[in-house]
Amino acid sequence: MVAVLKTVSVFTIPAFIAFILIYGHIRGVAVYETFVEGAKDGLTTAFRIIPYLVAMFVAIGIFRSSGAMGFVIKVLSPVLNFIGLPPEVLPLVIMRPMSGAASTGILAELLQAYGPDSYIGRTASTIMGSTETIFYTLSVYYGSVGVRNIRYTLAAGLLADAAGILASLTVCALFFGR
Repeated sequence: MVAVLKTVSVFTIPAFIAFILIYGHIRGVAVYETFVEGAKDGLTTAFRIIPYLVAMFVAIGIFRSSGAMGFVIKVLSPVLNFIGLPPEVLPLVIMRPMSGAASTGILAELLQAYGPDSYIGRTASTIMGSTETIFYTLSVYYGSVGVRNIRYTLAAGLLADAAGILASLTVCALFFGR
């Protein structure tokens, strides 16, 4: 079974690309020209969103480097223990809405320190898969089209993240115990 999956995975992406090219050709689409036009639009969008991304990454760096993260963890530990969130996972919960790269780094640190089969590792992994990089997504998508008023989207995104975190805590407590 593993050999079959490896073989299929080797051919999946080339087959998908071939399918797109053949389908576009059959439909009469100038595939190469359309691709180049899309790439040009992508570069234009990338240049428009760079200031938003730089601002977000600087803010994240300041928050971590200043020691504010450690202070927040120390202050909130009693509440976190009460709701079933290991305090060690709080940096992931704080960073996840802001940066996928930073939260992936935090997850890797947690998995290395506590192991993937520990309660902390399982909880962190479940939270990582149940939440989204809200601020990054808003800055990229809204920044690229010039939307400035994001209050309802931000509120809905943060509420969805909170629901994802609470669901993760519930599932981990039920399946893995504490």
